[in-house]
Amino acid sequence: MNFYPQERVALFIDGANLYSTARALGFDIDYKRLLDHFAGQCNLIRAFYYTALIDDQEYSPIRPLVDWLDYNGYTMVTKPTKEFTDATGRRKIKGNMDIELAIDVLEMAGYLDHIVLFSGDGDFRRLVEAVQRRGVRVTVVSTVRSQPAMIADELRRQSDVFLDLMDLREQIERALPADHPRARPRGPAADTYDDEPDYYEEESA
Repeated sequence: MNFYPQERVALFIDGANLYSTARALGFDIDYKRLLDHFAGQCNLIRAFYYTALIDDQEYSPIRPLVDWLDYNGYTMVTKPTKEFTDATGRRKIKGNMDIELAIDVLEMAGYLDHIVLFSGDGDFRRLVEAVQRRGVRVTVVSTVRSQPAMIADELRRQSDVFLDLMDLREQIERALPADHPRARPRGPAADTYDDEPDYYEEESA
């Protein structure tokens, strides 16, 4: 990690994008380990997590994760999804959180020295440029080790530091049950919560 002593740092996590990136790399994220890892590396001010929720269902598949994060050190930013039908008649769910994330980054920039953005979305390039002009350093976390790469080249070039999510795997991977098809040997499991649901795949479409 490339943090200076007493540097004020905040994490901004695009939930759907990070979920897709981790899945592309073949592992699940333990969000407790992720938070502890960064808190041990820097003066972590806040960790924001952005996701959309389906409000018209009796049970939202992502609700357990949202509740767990909310009680375990993350600042949750959510909004209802929107449902629409595409040109082929297929039902689609959309829940883009880019505007909410961008506003929070700009509002927090005056209180931070370093922003860590968990997203590969090229639409954030101008946002990164804007906060850099205010003297804030930006680390972008995504990956180039998937096929295709999960990060837009323009965002990677704009960042001060690019951190490949695969390089964090040993520090933030979630232990899966031994009988899980993607399980691999690891140490004792940390606190657990429900899996991030496949609902994310619809949200990020």
